[in-house]
Amino acid sequence: MSETVGTVEKKHKEGVGEFIKKTRGELDKTTFPPSHEVQNTTIIVIISVIFFGLYLYAADYFWNYTLEGLGWLIGKLIG
Repeated sequence: MSETVGTVEKKHKEGVGEFIKKTRGELDKTTFPPSHEVQNTTIIVIISVIFFGLYLYAADYFWNYTLEGLGWLIGKLIG
């Protein structure tokens, strides 16, 4: 009933030199953005973080104010 899926192969342990050679080969395939593009995207991220931080602060303040008002109203109605 049970079948072997594949054969067990011995893992080849690569040396440090082979690892560095493969790593340099992979790094040669990558491209890096120009510095002006990195600056522009960084500015966009900073502005977005500030905007959403202010938005969440305002939303939290609004809901806190609303819930306190409802608590006061319910307290007046019950008591």
